[in-house]
Amino acid sequence: MNAAMEYKQIVGLAGKAAEELRAWERRRAEELDAEIAAAEAAVAEAKEREARTVQGAQHWWRMAQDNVSRLPWLEVGADPAPAPHAYAGRLDLYLREVKETYQELVDAVLSLGWRARR
Repeated sequence: MNAAMEYKQIVGLAGKAAEELRAWERRRAEELDAEIAAAEAAVAEAKEREARTVQGAQHWWRMAQDNVSRLPWLEVGADPAPAPHAYAGRLDLYLREVKETYQELVDAVLSLGWRARR
């Protein structure tokens, strides 16, 4: 094989390699775009879920405050703050616990005698 043929072969291989690299880069860019879009959607969903959870907790807190507002001997503490150490995957469990605790409070207030409620 002469030098000209070798040169053409090398140039051809380099061109093919460059074309394959560009195709791989395009595919990878599309994959990354899809991953970014999925991550953005997950973040938006998490923010929405967080907002719903905060609203739910505030709702139950206001209801609890209303239940004990007629008990002059009980002072209501500060509004609850979000727990930064809470696990996002357990939000439903946390909200269920809030509901159950609220029901326990209602039952306790209802079980008080009339003198305790004055």
